[in-house]
Amino acid sequence: MLQIFKTFDELAQGVAGYIFSAIGQTLSAQDRFSLVLSGGSTPRAAYTLLSEPAIARQVDWARVHIFWGDERCVPPDHNESNFRMARETLLSRLPFPERNIHRIQGELPPQQAAEAYLQQLEGFFGGQSGLPHFDLVLLGMGEDGHVASLFPGDAALEVVDRWVVAVEHDRPPAPLVARVTVTLPVINAARRVALIVSGSGKAERVRQALSGADAAETLPAQRVKPKQGELVWLLYGDAGKWINPI
Repeated sequence: MLQIFKTFDELAQGVAGYIFSAIGQTLSAQDRFSLVLSGGSTPRAAYTLLSEPAIARQVDWARVHIFWGDERCVPPDHNESNFRMARETLLSRLPFPERNIHRIQGELPPQQAAEAYLQQLEGFFGGQSGLPHFDLVLLGMGEDGHVASLFPGDAALEVVDRWVVAVEHDRPPAPLVARVTVTLPVINAARRVALIVSGSGKAERVRQALSGADAAETLPAQRVKPKQGELVWLLYGDAGKWINPI
């Protein structure tokens, strides 16, 4: 499914509405909802909308569990922490029990943080031998086509036997930054995946990902293909200028 929005505000509203609808549908059929958050400006705006009283009062947040698709290896109060952004816009404004917040401990050494997050996932999903099945995974896409912290050409893209890995990414002129990310098999095992993209600099990557031409070697976003779940692209403005809405 593909939706293109004319303004950034409409995109944020669309993302918030999609999350709200997914929570409602899922909690009508099961006891809990697992939501994997993404960083970025669009999710920030969507999280703020979700925490507005008119929407927030309609959700049983005590049954919603929060996870992250990736995190930089920085303390939780760091400006670049995905956890910090979510805490400021969503978590601190809603009645989440502490046990429902499953953050990646970016302050730990990368491998230790990855192992600690894996243990959290195994605990939540009952130590199952197969893949975890998140109810909704939110993803952004970078101008290079990366999703979560899975970058073009990185060995982490080929990992099929682990749920979580530590990676390093050097994006000039920024220094080398260690990160922790879930792997593609985990993303593709989700019941719903929402790819949220804004910005004209990403338009060509969106076109490549949706064109049907095989660019999987260089375009991680094209590898996002839930095996049994729903994939929705939520695009703003020029990010979808080459695509005809369907």
